[in-house]
Amino acid sequence: MSNTAIVFPGQGSQEAGMGRDFAEKWSTAMDLWKLAEKESGLPLRDIYWEGEAKDMAETAALQPALTVVNLSVWLYLKDKLKPSATAGHSLGEFASLAAAGVLSPEDTIKAVCLRGKLMSEISNEDHGMAAILKLKQSQVEKIVEESKTESAKELRIANYNSPSQYVISGEKAAIDIAAVKAKENKGRLIPLAVSGAFHSPLIQDAADEFAAYLKKLDWNSPQFSIYFNVSAAPESSAEKIKDIMCNQMTSSVRWIEIVNNQFEAGCSTFFELGPKGVLAKLISANLKGKDFKTAAIGKLDQAEELS
Repeated sequence: MSNTAIVFPGQGSQEAGMGRDFAEKWSTAMDLWKLAEKESGLPLRDIYWEGEAKDMAETAALQPALTVVNLSVWLYLKDKLKPSATAGHSLGEFASLAAAGVLSPEDTIKAVCLRGKLMSEISNEDHGMAAILKLKQSQVEKIVEESKTESAKELRIANYNSPSQYVISGEKAAIDIAAVKAKENKGRLIPLAVSGAFHSPLIQDAADEFAAYLKKLDWNSPQFSIYFNVSAAPESSAEKIKDIMCNQMTSSVRWIEIVNNQFEAGCSTFFELGPKGVLAKLISANLKGKDFKTAAIGKLDQAEELS
């Protein structure tokens, strides 16, 4: 059995020129870009190959474009890697579904086009997200509970990224209190440039509309293990996977547990497929002191070195 896990990054991993080298050499990748442009109604190649950073950060464009890049790298390398497990961080989980054969690449692209559109439409100036750095999980949990109570506003941990990196999501009145408390605890709070309180109950309306769409898709059992954001565990039933993904948008991303659970299950080599290498760094932080290897592959020359 393979000891390899593949992981796919999510929002925040976009970069200028991403995926262009694959698409210009390989028609399969170019076809994914064209499908995503058709489904989203957006000039994605112009935005990500020639555009400005602020346009690249727009959720409606970012979600399909990044998924196209993630899938391009995977489809180029899948015969070489032969993984035993996969996971994706937030948006990246959809690339995992396609990689494991749960959804077709086409249905995956269509789904993330809608997901990006819905999440871009829930913009609320009173809602937001912020990263908390240099504090332990117990400290962050205490800050969140106290800030939620004192403000009487919604706040939760949206992303459990590493032992010293968490993302909180909720109403800005609560986030402002959390910022003060993080500083008092010698931590750092960094507001994130997002349009809403993702991975929280505050986007339930968008999540309900997206779930109704997901239920219409053709779901299959995975060809290898997927560790899900919602549960940090694998699931083999197509029906249960569909239910899990219907709850994903408002649930926390349990990345610390996912990485450790994959390692405990025998995965000792981790390949991040997609731009920037953010997850490779988080894996190293989560498995510090253990025997593992990690590599990030986001460009064609990196993929060809491997193959």
